[in-house]
Amino acid sequence: MAYHVLREFVTVLEREGELLRIDAPVSADLEIAEITDRVSKGPTQTNKALLFTSVKGFDMPVLINAFGSTRRMCLSLQVSDLNEIAERLRTLMKPKVPETLLDKIGMLPALLTLGQFPPKLTHATAPCQEVVITNTKEPLLNKLPILKCWPGDAGPFITFGVVITRDPKTKTRNLGVYRLQQYDNTSTGMHWHKHHDGARHFEESRRHVAAAMMQDCSTSEPKSWQLAEPPNYGTLFDKSQFVKLDSKIEVAVAIGCDPAITYAATAPLPADVDELLFAGFLRGSPVRLVKCKTVDLEVPASSEIIIEGYVDQSELKIEGPFGDHTGFYSLPGLFPVLHVTAITHRINPIYQTIIVGKPPQEDCYLGKATERIFLPMIQLLLPEIVDMNLPWEGVFHNCAIVSIDKRYPGHARKVMNAIWGVGQLMFTKFVIVVDKDINVQNLAEVALNVFGNTDPHRDIMFVDGPLDILDHSSPILGYGSKAGIDATRKWQSEGFTRDWPSPLVMSPAIQEQVSQRWAEYGLKF
Repeated sequence: MAYHVLREFVTVLEREGELLRIDAPVSADLEIAEITDRVSKGPTQTNKALLFTSVKGFDMPVLINAFGSTRRMCLSLQVSDLNEIAERLRTLMKPKVPETLLDKIGMLPALLTLGQFPPKLTHATAPCQEVVITNTKEPLLNKLPILKCWPGDAGPFITFGVVITRDPKTKTRNLGVYRLQQYDNTSTGMHWHKHHDGARHFEESRRHVAAAMMQDCSTSEPKSWQLAEPPNYGTLFDKSQFVKLDSKIEVAVAIGCDPAITYAATAPLPADVDELLFAGFLRGSPVRLVKCKTVDLEVPASSEIIIEGYVDQSELKIEGPFGDHTGFYSLPGLFPVLHVTAITHRINPIYQTIIVGKPPQEDCYLGKATERIFLPMIQLLLPEIVDMNLPWEGVFHNCAIVSIDKRYPGHARKVMNAIWGVGQLMFTKFVIVVDKDINVQNLAEVALNVFGNTDPHRDIMFVDGPLDILDHSSPILGYGSKAGIDATRKWQSEGFTRDWPSPLVMSPAIQEQVSQRWAEYGLKF
């Protein structure tokens, strides 16, 4: 049965021995982060989700590392193997062509389920609004146990909030997980990169407002030009679309959603796919929404905490530095400001958060889930790909290792270029391509083939293009060079005229003989 609230997941974690309650008083300033970092990097038997029940200065518990292992990631999405979700997606994307009436009837259940996942708005009392605070003189952000995770951080950061925005033109909703630096009781930074859908909504709203102002002769130069680029003059606008627009974009932040919603908000979905629809697909039931109290947005009704507010197009403020998942501090920069208009929450809410830093951390397992779940989508575009590994050490945008069914000269280079053209894989700094018989999940096997199979001059291809904003090595923010490494066996049709050696493999008969006699040898390992 699907989780409909975070607390159900916490109960399962505790029942399965995957959660540790810590009742000793702890500080949200660095101490919780250091405890969590040690636990996440420890042996499997001690790597647990942590529930801190006594956080100094606050009256709500902190849940962290809830997704921080393969087993807990599977428990969160209620599968025994993440590939089960991939197979569900594969079936929906490439259904078997029915050959008989019985086959057609057999397809009906799968097709009918597609209409069961869209979120549903409720007008009933929602758990996330059991307590409503709209008076900004009362504690708002100050009542939340927001963590400072690393000594060089600019302050406390909300790191696991599901940020909800709406495209001002199409009204399409977007959910994303963006960090929020707490400035004071009623404001935070809004750290969305130019490639994120939330940032796209922000820029689209700026363009709309500026265009409306330009068409009004009584209006002076738009304020939105002061700290950012002017709007795109080449775009045609219909003034009627903008007369009701304000200079603000409304935002809601949901903290402590059920696991499917939180994961869906991290997933690299196309811009026109609703993350709440995907969450409904993952959990097999629609997400229930409720309207916010002070902004015109809907939020998951079962959330633990909701932050409501707005971002003004004319305001930017220094945000950062922040100890990031790259293992380094991301540098300070100008970002929009979120102004809080209300906080609503459950009675006795749980504050769910995450720490990022040198892998492995909790986000590594979220990233691995995405690797497994979205592989069928990549294979739909590139069917020659057999498997893919986004290693932790590459922090998911620095390295992709793929094995391919090589069929023609230059096939590996074709795959490299295609990967750089697929969604967020465009940020991949190193693409390594190996043959289909290589286990890409075994980094030692990959390294053996890369080091042994490549001629650096012939097999490394360099291109320029967009990089992740967090790549501190790029000469220009968000733009630099990328490399593809062709570690496949080289063919004569690719200009290789020498003989290619066969890999060392013991005969199956001897392998079986030794396996059967292993105990007889007296070997204990």
